[in-house]
Amino acid sequence: MSESTALGERTESRLDDGDHERFAHYVNKTDMTRSAVTGESVKALCGKKWIPNRNPEKFPVCPECKNIYATLKAAGR
Repeated sequence: MSESTALGERTESRLDDGDHERFAHYVNKTDMTRSAVTGESVKALCGKKWIPNRNPEKFPVCPECKNIYATLKAAGR
C-alpha cells in the first residue's frame, strides 16, 4: 500500500454489530479527500463503509484497523 492512510472515524479481534460506530477508522487519504468533496462513502481498512461526519479524535482507534495498518507498515507498504 503505497498511498498514505488517514484516521477517519473510531483489543478485540471481533466486533459486534454497531461497534464500528464507536471507533475512529483508518482510511486511504485520497478516499477521505474525495469523500469530503463529493460526499461519497469511504471504506476503512477493516471493511467498514460510511460517510465520515464526526470528529475522529473523539473516539478510540478501531482495533481491526490498527492491526491491519501495523501489519502493512511492518511489511513496508
